Amino acid sequence: MTSTLLPIHPGEILREEYLIPLKMSAGALARKLNVPRTRIERLSSEETAVTTDTALRLAKFFRTTPEFWMNMQASYDLKIQAQALARELENIPEMDAAA
Repeated sequence: MTSTLLPIHPGEILREEYLIPLKMSAGALARKLNVPRTRIERLSSEETAVTTDTALRLAKFFRTTPEFWMNMQASYDLKIQAQALARELENIPEMDAAA
């Protein structure tokens, strides 16, 4: 029996690995990033995705890279979509290697 881990939303990482340890609210981070408070609140509560604009701002503030944030989002999106399309994807044949 294989157990599959649930996809991790970038907002969970933001909240658990950055905001909570820094004792920083989403609103405080939003002010530092010069974005609407609701953008960071919705991201950290896993209601919205990381945008390129947000990735650039988070990367600058936390001294990471924008790719760090965008790759997390892409990985999350792919896992969610793969689950949603699992049955349909099973019916797609693979290309013959000899072709």
